[in-house]
Amino acid sequence: MPNSKSAKKRLRQNVVRRDRNKAVKSALRSQLRKVREAVQAGDVSKAETEMQAATKRLDRAGQKNVIHKNTAARTKSRLQKLIKTAKTSA
Repeated sequence: MPNSKSAKKRLRQNVVRRDRNKAVKSALRSQLRKVREAVQAGDVSKAETEMQAATKRLDRAGQKNVIHKNTAARTKSRLQKLIKTAKTSA
Protein backbone atom coordinates (compact mmCIF):
# COMPACT_ATOMS: atom_id res chain seq x y z
CA MET A 1 0.00 0.00 0.00
CA PRO A 2 1.24 3.48 -0.80
CA ASN A 3 2.20 5.73 2.08
CA SER A 4 2.80 9.15 0.61
CA LYS A 5 0.10 11.39 -0.79
CA SER A 6 1.58 11.31 -4.30
CA ALA A 7 1.90 7.51 -4.25
CA LYS A 8 -1.78 7.21 -3.31
CA LYS A 9 -2.75 9.46 -6.22
CA ARG A 10 -0.52 7.48 -8.57
CA LEU A 11 -2.26 4.26 -7.48
CA ARG A 12 -5.69 5.79 -8.18
CA GLN A 13 -4.54 6.94 -11.61
CA ASN A 14 -3.08 3.53 -12.41
CA VAL A 15 -6.36 1.79 -11.55
CA VAL A 16 -8.38 4.12 -13.79
CA ARG A 17 -5.92 3.81 -16.67
CA ARG A 18 -5.66 0.03 -16.37
CA ASP A 19 -9.45 -0.31 -16.56
CA ARG A 20 -9.63 2.03 -19.56
CA ASN A 21 -6.82 0.23 -21.39
CA LYS A 22 -8.42 -3.12 -20.66
CA ALA A 23 -11.72 -1.96 -22.15
CA VAL A 24 -10.01 -0.56 -25.25
CA LYS A 25 -8.02 -3.76 -25.81
CA SER A 26 -11.08 -5.93 -25.33
CA ALA A 27 -13.13 -3.92 -27.82
CA LEU A 28 -10.21 -4.02 -30.24
CA ARG A 29 -9.90 -7.80 -30.04
CA SER A 30 -13.65 -8.18 -30.57
CA GLN A 31 -13.50 -5.99 -33.66
CA LEU A 32 -10.56 -7.96 -35.08
CA ARG A 33 -12.48 -11.18 -34.48
CA LYS A 34 -15.46 -9.79 -36.41
CA VAL A 35 -13.23 -9.06 -39.40
CA ARG A 36 -11.67 -12.53 -39.35
CA GLU A 37 -15.06 -14.23 -38.97
CA ALA A 38 -16.50 -12.28 -41.91
CA VAL A 39 -13.54 -13.30 -44.09
CA GLN A 40 -13.88 -16.93 -43.02
CA ALA A 41 -17.59 -16.85 -43.85
CA GLY A 42 -16.72 -15.50 -47.30
CA ASP A 43 -18.62 -12.23 -46.80
CA VAL A 44 -16.09 -9.80 -48.28
CA SER A 45 -18.32 -6.73 -48.18
CA LYS A 46 -19.03 -7.21 -44.48
CA ALA A 47 -15.34 -7.84 -43.86
CA GLU A 48 -14.50 -4.53 -45.50
CA THR A 49 -16.98 -2.58 -43.40
CA GLU A 50 -15.73 -4.29 -40.24
CA MET A 51 -12.18 -3.54 -41.36
CA GLN A 52 -12.94 0.18 -41.43
CA ALA A 53 -14.06 0.05 -37.80
CA ALA A 54 -11.08 -2.12 -36.88
CA THR A 55 -8.69 0.34 -38.54
CA LYS A 56 -10.14 3.18 -36.54
CA ARG A 57 -9.82 1.25 -33.29
CA LEU A 58 -6.27 0.12 -34.09
CA ASP A 59 -5.16 3.65 -34.93
CA ARG A 60 -6.71 5.05 -31.79
CA ALA A 61 -5.17 2.35 -29.58
CA GLY A 62 -1.77 2.98 -31.17
CA GLN A 63 -2.15 6.72 -30.71
CA LYS A 64 -3.01 6.34 -27.03
CA ASN A 65 -0.16 3.86 -26.42
CA VAL A 66 -2.53 1.05 -25.46
CA ILE A 67 -0.67 -0.95 -28.10
CA HIS A 68 2.49 -0.03 -29.98
CA LYS A 69 2.02 1.93 -33.21
CA ASN A 70 3.95 -0.67 -35.20
CA THR A 71 1.74 -3.43 -33.80
CA ALA A 72 -1.31 -1.53 -35.01
CA ALA A 73 0.23 -1.08 -38.46
CA ARG A 74 1.25 -4.73 -38.69
CA THR A 75 -2.21 -5.94 -37.66
CA LYS A 76 -3.91 -3.67 -40.21
CA SER A 77 -1.58 -4.93 -42.92
CA ARG A 78 -2.26 -8.57 -42.11
CA LEU A 79 -6.02 -8.05 -42.09
CA GLN A 80 -5.90 -6.20 -45.41
CA LYS A 81 -3.90 -9.07 -46.88
CA LEU A 82 -6.49 -11.55 -45.54
CA ILE A 83 -9.34 -9.60 -47.15
CA LYS A 84 -7.45 -9.26 -50.43
CA THR A 85 -6.84 -13.01 -50.68
CA ALA A 86 -10.52 -13.64 -49.86
CA LYS A 87 -11.52 -11.26 -52.66
CA THR A 88 -9.35 -12.94 -55.26
CA SER A 89 -10.47 -16.44 -54.32
CA ALA A 90 -14.18 -15.50 -54.35
